[in-house]
Amino acid sequence: MSRISILLVLFFIQGCAQKTYYGQLETLGKFPSKLSEVSGLEIASNENIWVIQDSGNKSSIYKIDTTAQIIETFKIDHAKNKDWEDLAQDSDGNIYIGDFGNNNNMREDLVIYKVSHAEFGKKEPNAKKIRFHYPQQNKFPPKRDGLLYDAEAFFHWKGFLYIFTKNRTRPYTGKTLAYRIPDTEGDYNAEFLGSLSLCMDQDHCSVTGADISPDGKSIALLSYGFVFLMTDFDLPNITKAHIKIIDLNSSTQIESIGFLDNSTLLLADEENKKTGRKLYRFKLN
Repeated sequence: MSRISILLVLFFIQGCAQKTYYGQLETLGKFPSKLSEVSGLEIASNENIWVIQDSGNKSSIYKIDTTAQIIETFKIDHAKNKDWEDLAQDSDGNIYIGDFGNNNNMREDLVIYKVSHAEFGKKEPNAKKIRFHYPQQNKFPPKRDGLLYDAEAFFHWKGFLYIFTKNRTRPYTGKTLAYRIPDTEGDYNAEFLGSLSLCMDQDHCSVTGADISPDGKSIALLSYGFVFLMTDFDLPNITKAHIKIIDLNSSTQIESIGFLDNSTLLLADEENKKTGRKLYRFKLN
């Protein structure tokens, strides 16, 4: 599909968004070769950044600087990287690792690892497990038109973890499901909050990352080349939020997003055909 066609589709999406805005990514640095598949990021203290990689990589979290260079590496104890896809952080500095990548919608062992802020004083921080299930899923995998239970995006807000699924339906429906679970160790049926219809192009409308601004007034949902900026919501009710579409003018595999402050985003892409593997900054207008 051409970019012109994509923008026409975006214009007619369901929801409150009425216009596509354009922006320019600012490159801050390039990750070392060992971080070629960054799948999630979160802002640490002093504007340093936490990053993880997805399936096939080590069960480690990396602290990097704003030029994408590694400062520290921590192997997470009692955790296995089956498919780590995103990071979140609460106001106490506790880190949450989303091991909920589920490309084939077959997993029944979805888990979010919670690592206490105090654990990062150790070489191998210990993780607690927050297990969860999607109550609407009763087949593993479901039929092709029900492949709604992959996930690559979540954030933390006031005691809860908010999860956004990645649509893999055939034919593609553009629907993203929103759930939340408590941020404490346990085994939960995720609370279904509703669905969002972002747009109908699978290459640009499937959610690959999420974060909420420090003031709680904006949610950024990332897709390949686009940011869907949500405002005017009242958590947990997010289905009536106003959505602003931002075209990042990028064709790389951007998979990670985080708010540096209320008006600045940090993003990262994976290496693909000798492109990507970079850390970016984007200023919101």
